[in-house]
Amino acid sequence: MSSPATTSAAVSTWNIDPAHTAADFKVRHMMISNVKGSIKGIQGVLHLDEADPSRSTFHATADLSTINTGEPQRDAHLKSADFFHHEQFPQITFSSTAVKRTGDEEFEVTGDLTIHGVTKPVKLAVEGLGAPHKDPWGNLRVGLSATGKINRKDFGLHWNAPLETGGVLVGEEVSVTIEAEFVKAA
Repeated sequence: MSSPATTSAAVSTWNIDPAHTAADFKVRHMMISNVKGSIKGIQGVLHLDEADPSRSTFHATADLSTINTGEPQRDAHLKSADFFHHEQFPQITFSSTAVKRTGDEEFEVTGDLTIHGVTKPVKLAVEGLGAPHKDPWGNLRVGLSATGKINRKDFGLHWNAPLETGGVLVGEEVSVTIEAEFVKAA
């Protein structure tokens, strides 16, 4: 969760399990409802300082080819140059810069989010990272949930269309929820 991994003996490495990790998003559509979608194909690593989680680090990438809103035409538009421009910017990345404990298993994680070639600091509310659980194959696993909001225009995603009744087709604020599961590295 901070920048480079701490060298403490209590630091353990945890890899994201992409099969059990997704980033979900929600944005206003036509000023009347929300459209939801998800991005899978997330890879990443958590260097967990077990003695002091505030010294932990986290880095992840999400493959934009996996974007899914349940509507193939909308997904293709989101991948186009109007939005993510997937061919030029195939991934979203996040690298933590600071971790602050806000509760027993709650943290505020600040990090650099890169979308569409633009990097901006964001804050995520993170909960989880309790005691590890052993899976049926003997691996240790932990999970976390993270939530936050970003303004898509801050990342160069400006496309929109005015509505005849006022307002715009796509809202600017995007709510993000990440459900992540990690496997302890051998």
